[in-house]
Amino acid sequence: MPKMERALFIIGAVALWSGSLGGGSVGSALAQPAADAFRGRTVTLYIGYPPGGGYDFYGRLIATHLGRHIPGQPTVIAQNMPGAGSINAANYVFSVAPKDGTALGLITQGVAQEEVLGTPGVRYKSAEFTWIGRATSSVYVTVAWHTSKTQTIFDAMQQDILLSSNLLADVLPTVLNNVVGTRFKMIRGYPGSNEGMLAMERGETESAVTSWNAIKTTKKNWLDERKINILVQYGPQRVKDLPDVPSMVELGRTPQDKQVLGFFAASAEIGIAIMAPPGVPAERVQILRTAFDATMKDPQFLADIEARKVEFDRPINGAELQKIVADAAGVTEDVRARALQARGRAEK
Repeated sequence: MPKMERALFIIGAVALWSGSLGGGSVGSALAQPAADAFRGRTVTLYIGYPPGGGYDFYGRLIATHLGRHIPGQPTVIAQNMPGAGSINAANYVFSVAPKDGTALGLITQGVAQEEVLGTPGVRYKSAEFTWIGRATSSVYVTVAWHTSKTQTIFDAMQQDILLSSNLLADVLPTVLNNVVGTRFKMIRGYPGSNEGMLAMERGETESAVTSWNAIKTTKKNWLDERKINILVQYGPQRVKDLPDVPSMVELGRTPQDKQVLGFFAASAEIGIAIMAPPGVPAERVQILRTAFDATMKDPQFLADIEARKVEFDRPINGAELQKIVADAAGVTEDVRARALQARGRAEK
């Protein structure tokens, strides 16, 4: 067989062999025109938390409306992938999920902070995710039961206060303890914020950490009946709903303190955000970002938000979100070292 014919034969055989292994289908899918890339396909939104919580609610709501705004109107489904505070889902989307635009993720708003602090199990680079857009910022607060002697954050600097602790509730109050001198005493063993709030209501503890959105939507009677005092909000600045409650950043006494507190507060700016794996083709990224932006303005989506009275504050586009995450993950080694100390971890 002449050399040229033999070369063509080998190329053809390799192409057929690759197709039989499924490589041909992936290649042909990526080669499709962008406008047709999603037609007849299923897009899966992996939610890094169990059903029933805030992340699950927003994820399913976004999944319900997003498909109408993607060319070809693919089916969009939400799938829970809980574990390790959503780190399992983050690792999956980063390394395993298909990079063709059909896999999306909704994970912890502390995604960059967990990476910087070297949280065990983290195997992703937050700035390398393809960020699609943020639905809303998400500010957490510490609240104290009305019978507690601690009624302000400044009281918490003068006396011990028992706090229902879970993964999130352990981090932010610990940071305040180590940076500004609050005296939160962690009562551990509560699996989530709902159980922590119930423990506070039963008198097992005096305080708890939860999102401001959860308070507004599920515990409005506590506000109406003045059963709680809101001690601090864990964001870069005060939100309009809480003009009299200090943000964690303003409690810092020095520029260095404020810098470290700002590192932790940046998670509120990441908020409820959708991302995709690294390496998604640019034209598909643009399709998904455009569809997300359209969803945030969709009258049906907005009607669902209004009907449920949930937080919906300043949606931002994927390009802006990409920068927020990169800035949060790109802190100096000095800030990282001080953040580790604030978190109560040894330098690594």
